[in-house]
Amino acid sequence: MTALKIGALKIGALKNSGGLPLRPPLFCDKLRSVSAVRDCYSWVVFTVGKRVSSADRWGMPKKLYSLVLCAAALILGGVFVMLMDASGADRNQGRSMVISRYGIVAAESPLASQAGVQILEHGGNAVDAAIAANAVMGVVAPMSNGMGGDLFAIVYDAKSGKLYGLNASGWAPSGLTIKFLKDQGLREMPQHGIQSVTVPGAVDGWQKLLERFGKKKLPELLAPAIGIAEQGFPVTEWIAATWKDNADTLRASDAAVQTYLSENRPPATGQVFRNPDLARSLRLIAQGGRDAYYKGELARLIVEASHRHGGTLTEKDFSDYSSEWMDPISTTYRGWTVYELPPNGQGLAALEMLNIMEQFPLDKSPLNSASSLHTMIEAKKLAYADLIRYIGDPKFSKLPVDQLLSKSFAAARAKQIDPARANCSVEPGTLLHGGDTIYLSVVDRDGNMVSLIQSDYSAFGSGLVAEGTGFVLHNRGGLFSLDPNSPNALAPRKRPLHTIIPAFMEKGNVRIAFGIMGGWNQSQAHAQYVSHIVDSNQNIQAAMETARFTKLTFGGCDVEIENRLPGNARSELEAKGHMLTMHGGFSDIFGGGQAVMRDFGSGVNFGASDPRKDGAAVSELPLPSPPT
Repeated sequence: MTALKIGALKIGALKNSGGLPLRPPLFCDKLRSVSAVRDCYSWVVFTVGKRVSSADRWGMPKKLYSLVLCAAALILGGVFVMLMDASGADRNQGRSMVISRYGIVAAESPLASQAGVQILEHGGNAVDAAIAANAVMGVVAPMSNGMGGDLFAIVYDAKSGKLYGLNASGWAPSGLTIKFLKDQGLREMPQHGIQSVTVPGAVDGWQKLLERFGKKKLPELLAPAIGIAEQGFPVTEWIAATWKDNADTLRASDAAVQTYLSENRPPATGQVFRNPDLARSLRLIAQGGRDAYYKGELARLIVEASHRHGGTLTEKDFSDYSSEWMDPISTTYRGWTVYELPPNGQGLAALEMLNIMEQFPLDKSPLNSASSLHTMIEAKKLAYADLIRYIGDPKFSKLPVDQLLSKSFAAARAKQIDPARANCSVEPGTLLHGGDTIYLSVVDRDGNMVSLIQSDYSAFGSGLVAEGTGFVLHNRGGLFSLDPNSPNALAPRKRPLHTIIPAFMEKGNVRIAFGIMGGWNQSQAHAQYVSHIVDSNQNIQAAMETARFTKLTFGGCDVEIENRLPGNARSELEAKGHMLTMHGGFSDIFGGGQAVMRDFGSGVNFGASDPRKDGAAVSELPLPSPPT
């Protein structure tokens, strides 16, 4: 039933003893809200319909009385529409932002968010909370992340005002070479199995973050994850669907089947899943730190599994490994500064996309109009062509990062965009001579912020579980190239071109830590998210929910896009030559994101969580004052 009908029923109940409507009600005197105008409008419409034939017309002739009420109805209807437009201008979103003077954790599982908040409430800071939340995510979303994967983070230290980047991506085994794989008859990197496994970096990343910024110790931070793994948790909707869709990946490993496929099938939505082996592994790390993983029992178990499956991992590959701190790279976009981590990650592509997009008046175009989407799609093609051609591990070759980030290079690339036609064959730019996931973000009450992303790469990674460990090994090595001339060519102790990227943006007193997961979707999703905030003036939640496109291929004119597009955007894009595949509602093919924002002027924090995942942004509660 419409609001108008409801209002009419309400007013229709106000009758005098003769059965006729009362005089104009008091709410018609104060038309300062949508509800007041609605109720007054309903009263007028009811009166026109019921009272025209009545003898009681307040002394007015029947015709004049009808004209007055009709005019009033038209005027009030216009006011009602205007007020509805004004009040709903910022409500192009399904969820409200979480707003608090205290800390906020935004993660892809409410359990992870709650674990992080619990740490904040017990005196921990943003880094402590991020580690606790990440550990829980490894329990409740095992196909996407965990101790068998890699990690990247950007940390904002409120006291110094500085940003710090951490690259905790692992390297290839010392015995894994292009010749080794080609001698086995392989012509491309395997995407599953032991040859796709590199040394996981996540646990070393936890240790590095904790040693530099943390206030708590690992036993306290890992306790929530250990408890959930032991006691079990009801599997949520998105997780259950992904588990079911990728269950066959696990069937090549008996240990994986025993760990994740109880009774030889994936758990259903709401079914309680327990992982005692993972609880034991987490307890080993809580007690022994990163050495329990890289120099202890866990490394030994993984190496034994590698040998059983014909792999080349050694205990020395683990003991020698260390993640590293690095300075984020950045660009400006219409007054904002946007940060990503440097290669071997793909974050550079997001920054190049923004530089290209800045050449076009997207800030004057309607949100998700055909012209703005066309520009962003074409910018994506150009930036990703450069990414795949020039980027790899900077320890193995000199990478043209500065050139790819220059405004002049972006201006030259932007000239290759035809506003009327999609380019189905994009080549990398010419340079001057001279590479499945979870995301979470945290802000604490002091303004420290963490943007953290962690991944097994594809769902359930390699499909392999080392017996007794309770976690799947990632398949990040599948991103290497077997082309020896590629900057991303496989080599011992080399890190592959990486898809997972945390991000950060700032302007004036405002800082935003954000990320959107999803393989090659990430850089293009980051650029769209920044544009939604900067060009369309959306808040961090609305920008997260707005319909997105993704192009997961590096050639052709195929584009995946959500069907929540305005007007004729779809037909206009197709007329330009884009081959669209439409997805309904909120599809996880476009990645799920989280964001936190701090306004240092007011000291207020904001949180946002993407409905494309099961997560939530949860606020810390203030600690009660001690009794006097």
